[in-house]
Amino acid sequence: MIASLFSKTRPINYALIFLMLLSCFFLYQFQLENIDFTTKIIIEKAAVLVLIIFSFFLVNFISLKNSLTKNDNYAILIFFIFILLFPTILDDSKIVLSNVFLLLALRRLVSLKTLNSPKEKIFDASFWIFLSAIFHFWSILYIVLVFISIIFHSGKDFKNWLLPFVSFLCVWILYIFASLVLFDNYTINDNIFDVSFNFFAFDNVYQNMALALFVSISVLFFASQTFDYQNKPLNMQSSYKQIYFSFILAVGIYIFSPNKSNDLLIYSFAPLSILGANMFEKFEDSVYKEVSLYLLFAVGLFFFFAQL
Repeated sequence: MIASLFSKTRPINYALIFLMLLSCFFLYQFQLENIDFTTKIIIEKAAVLVLIIFSFFLVNFISLKNSLTKNDNYAILIFFIFILLFPTILDDSKIVLSNVFLLLALRRLVSLKTLNSPKEKIFDASFWIFLSAIFHFWSILYIVLVFISIIFHSGKDFKNWLLPFVSFLCVWILYIFASLVLFDNYTINDNIFDVSFNFFAFDNVYQNMALALFVSISVLFFASQTFDYQNKPLNMQSSYKQIYFSFILAVGIYIFSPNKSNDLLIYSFAPLSILGANMFEKFEDSVYKEVSLYLLFAVGLFFFFAQL
């Protein structure tokens, strides 16, 4: 049922995802302790919800508009299941906002294959990445994807190699201006370049179990689609390479970030959702596909409620 329902892009699929996300969001918010729901808090939490919904829109747009998946909604379903595994994401405004900026960058970079307005796309993507780094510094690693994309699509024009540095200068100037206007000073956090390799700082056993499961799923999705790379259409192979590198860089962000939390895994959700959708599209046995998706969804629900 679930596999056949999401095998096509239907309005009911978006409605179901929206209702399930809304339900999970409010379930998580109302179980938080010592939360005084002032107007400011309500606005902040509403902003997080809007950003997460926008993230779904971007994942769906990137996968369908660029033909990275077939005409189905498996990508947003898998994205939702990943959020179920790590419900603390529903309360992490900075990481969610940072990830939205990276999704906007990925949208521009994948569309480079059309060769329409490459300079604007390179500048925009770099701009979004540097904005993302303001909210979580190590997301700046994604700038590597910009240079990789330039190699794939427009490396012969030397001006394209300079555009990321122009974007950096623009964001730097805007950051200084905003700091002076809003806070009347300009400072840089001394700990901004901190790195930590402590991977065991979690609150409970269910977070560790969810992380272990997510790692297993990630290896399965990434490995299966890497081995299937040669079967991709030639005109799409560079786009899939961008998705592969996007996932690898997301892993890098998690590894280098000083304050480890499962929330940081959100950077890998979009590329993994697209790779996972491709894997399910390859299944010829509909029963196996149904059972696999039901099992994945059930496990996501289990870990969501276990962490409330």
